[in-house]
Amino acid sequence: MDKSLLEQRDKLFGKLAREIPDHSIVDCIKRVPREQFVPIESRHKAYLDIPLGIGDGQTISQPYIVALMTQALGLQGHERVLEVGSGSGYQTAILAETLPKGRVVSTELVPRLAREAGERLGRMKYTNAHVRQAGDILGCPELGPYDAILVTAAAPRIPQDLVNQLAVGGRLVVPVGTREKQVLTRALRTEEGISIRMLTPCRFVPLLGEGAFPRAG
Repeated sequence: MDKSLLEQRDKLFGKLAREIPDHSIVDCIKRVPREQFVPIESRHKAYLDIPLGIGDGQTISQPYIVALMTQALGLQGHERVLEVGSGSGYQTAILAETLPKGRVVSTELVPRLAREAGERLGRMKYTNAHVRQAGDILGCPELGPYDAILVTAAAPRIPQDLVNQLAVGGRLVVPVGTREKQVLTRALRTEEGISIRMLTPCRFVPLLGEGAFPRAG
């Protein structure tokens, strides 16, 4: 890693350490080389606290938002977690780092991204992370229920299909709003239903499919 990228990295992690109360999450993020998850032409920006394009209209999220979403799941390290929207696999890798005794299942709608994310995570020896091509139903109900679900794309409402895949006591973190503007939202599944907490304004690409925004055509 060249000097400018190292300086950029040190600055980013200093910022995250000040802004994210759970420093174990920051330590997990430090162990994941973000430059390996972005296109070659963007690697000089890998440690800026900004989202970056990864092709097919998709992005790798801003590191601060990645940290905030991961922290909001409240993981202890042994859970079964579902990620909806693998993208490049960056968030998947961070979830895998937080789950030394657990497992993350990640689904991705774009075939190229699903294939490349799975191959990348395999090369990096994340044996507790598994990427699957997304189907017609949001998530992956056949491998549930999950202790936590993280959605890396925006939904117009909390998707009931994903709530149904949560175990009682499970947490769902998802951006909710319009295509242009959302609020990061945390839903806790209880015996009585769900308890909702709004976290912070955000902006994500839209989640597509049944229970989300309609697919083109």
